[in-house]
Amino acid sequence: MAESNGARLAALFARSEIDLARGALFDSAPGPLPAGFGAARLDGMLAGLAIGDALGYPTEGMPPAERRTVHGEVRDYLVLGDDRATAGRPSDETQLAFWALADIVHAGRFRPDKVAQAWAKEPIFGLSPAVRDFVKAYRAGSMPWYRCGAKVPDADALARVPALLVPHLRDGSTALWADVALGVMMTHDDSAVLAASLAYAAILRDLLVMNAPPPAGWWAERFAAAAGDLEVDPHYRARVAAFAGFQGTLTRFVGQAVGDATARGLSTGEACAAWGGSAYVLEAIPSTLYILARHGHDPEEALVRAVNDVGDTDTVGALVGAAVGALHGLDALPVRWRRGLAGRTRADDDGAVWGLIGQARALVMDEEVQR
Repeated sequence: MAESNGARLAALFARSEIDLARGALFDSAPGPLPAGFGAARLDGMLAGLAIGDALGYPTEGMPPAERRTVHGEVRDYLVLGDDRATAGRPSDETQLAFWALADIVHAGRFRPDKVAQAWAKEPIFGLSPAVRDFVKAYRAGSMPWYRCGAKVPDADALARVPALLVPHLRDGSTALWADVALGVMMTHDDSAVLAASLAYAAILRDLLVMNAPPPAGWWAERFAAAAGDLEVDPHYRARVAAFAGFQGTLTRFVGQAVGDATARGLSTGEACAAWGGSAYVLEAIPSTLYILARHGHDPEEALVRAVNDVGDTDTVGALVGAAVGALHGLDALPVRWRRGLAGRTRADDDGAVWGLIGQARALVMDEEVQR
């Protein structure tokens, strides 16, 4: 019998080969989905990820002020140059998440070794440094998949979390947390990133079954409750002048930064400018949580802010999109975005995202994958 992911993770903890503490979350079972769960929430979570990524990808890395000068406020998919085929295309956030999902719906479970093979096989758009280094190390064949991830404190790995939730929605066991930890450490063996990924998984699982949007303070509080005892590295530093001198954990920074922005009533643009809008976890995570706290009740406005008010628009767009999709369902995402999404995971597989969403729905709702 193949070793379970829980056993793999336990062995990594025992050998101190993962940059993570075994906090209380690992013993907390989220439980199965309630009776009457609607598939639209699952569809919304996965589609929201892809939509947010595609809205943000064309201007990823552009400072917000420059983006406004060049494009005005981004509210729809952008065409790059004269190539209309670029509208609604994905970055690596969508590719890695949906290639993981493809193997999950095939096998009915997350198989890290098979997913690592898939990630290393195909060309990847907008390759991040951490993923580039993972692919290089894995292709070299000198290390197993669980030793190919580096300590890179960037938040793009969180975008694959929605896919990793899928095989656990029916039974709701603690095995979910092992899958998330392993699925993220493959490329980002970083304390803050791993803790944030597990906290984001807990948030998404809660959102899928909520009957109404949570209060504004819930987002940072839920994050801190899930992530607080998972971090092992207290040496993260802020990179912006407004928080010069900060050194500590991501959880502590989120509490300080989001709390300050809330107390001052800052707009999302003002807040993200204060702590920075890059992929760095001390910037992307508070940006995501604050945008959701201010606009999580309004899916369109939340996504518009995510792809306008930060620099790393594809990552924050994907994270905000998955969250509002899980909370509000597919139909709450604007029709123009659903229709305009290319749905690619490769250069020429238009619509693949929608096909995989359908297969994930069948796995969760019907126990049989419809191909």
